[in-house]
Amino acid sequence: MNFALKRLLGATAAVATGATTLLGTGVGTAGAADSAHCGRAEQAMWTEGPSRNVTAHHCSLPDDKRRWYTVEIDTLVQTHYKTEYLNGGINRTETLHNETIRCMGYTSGNGTVNWFGCPPT
Repeated sequence: MNFALKRLLGATAAVATGATTLLGTGVGTAGAADSAHCGRAEQAMWTEGPSRNVTAHHCSLPDDKRRWYTVEIDTLVQTHYKTEYLNGGINRTETLHNETIRCMGYTSGNGTVNWFGCPPT
């Protein structure tokens, strides 16, 4: 199968799956039990759009393991890069307050929470 066709089919399947989940099939939708709060977080902003990962600090994590999490962030610092690479240089930094994001999951350790699968808002 053609490589471009494989990528197109894969992207279509991912969008269809994500749309079904975001529209709320009733399974894993966000509620009070799966919300989190973080004091500060950082997100990389690339030329092609925001990173789907957010690094956060001072978080209260939910007890339940769910598919989607709602994360309330007091201060979100977005670093806008000039290219798609860290060594490409920083264009600007933007600080947002009282932001809410949705993420598919997280890993944590040493006081840092790495949220992943966060679609752009």
